[in-house]
Amino acid sequence: MKESHTKDNIPKIFNLPKHLGIIMDGNGRWAKLRGKRRIFGHEAGVLKAKEIVENSVKLKIEALTLFAFSSENWNRPSREVNGLMRLFERTIKKYTSLLIENNVRFKQVGDKEMLPKVLVRKIEQMEAITSENTGLKLTLAIAYGSRQDIVKGILNIIDDIEKGEIKKDQIDESTLSSHLSFSDLPDLDLIIRTSGETRISNFMLWEMAYSEIYFTETLWPSFEEQEFFELLESYSKSERRFGSIEDKTELKKA
Repeated sequence: MKESHTKDNIPKIFNLPKHLGIIMDGNGRWAKLRGKRRIFGHEAGVLKAKEIVENSVKLKIEALTLFAFSSENWNRPSREVNGLMRLFERTIKKYTSLLIENNVRFKQVGDKEMLPKVLVRKIEQMEAITSENTGLKLTLAIAYGSRQDIVKGILNIIDDIEKGEIKKDQIDESTLSSHLSFSDLPDLDLIIRTSGETRISNFMLWEMAYSEIYFTETLWPSFEEQEFFELLESYSKSERRFGSIEDKTELKKA
């Protein structure tokens, strides 16, 4: 059944993901196809991210995490990396007021020590300004890697044990979850990756345990809202069992 649309062209989709993660991939290839430098694609990618954030607000999605720059991306050419850092600075400055107007809470996850100090200051300012907002929880993963985050969490648990704040026999899955960067958010329900690549690339490995994953051939700057809505509608019809089996009644019918 097709969902009805509002006057803002936002569909009414039931059973939306509480936490949506997007691996925004394909900016460089998008630019190359147009004979442009890679930074041109990243700039177009920012506009697409803005559109997705706005639609997530209208859909009342609880949390949105955008994978913008991985810990492995430091291996890219320095010209591209430096251009991306400046682009992050400009983007945060430009869209702070937009987040405030839309009641969005902003947070960055990743290794801040690896980032330029000017960028860190702008990130921390935006985090502080939006900290009391109660709408969409927007997380930007910059200089982030899930393996690194898990190792850091384990080391923090070891510190807690040595301080006597926790005992080894008290450690369970929730202990590690509470020591990771996404401890204040629900686990991922849905991951979308653009550009045709079919891998997770060290993104939220712990938090994605039971998430649905959708891969699309579309390059990120060309990821239109209609495709976004269609993927969300497809997710809304999925049956998530979290390791269990079908309802016994349904099995008897089969």
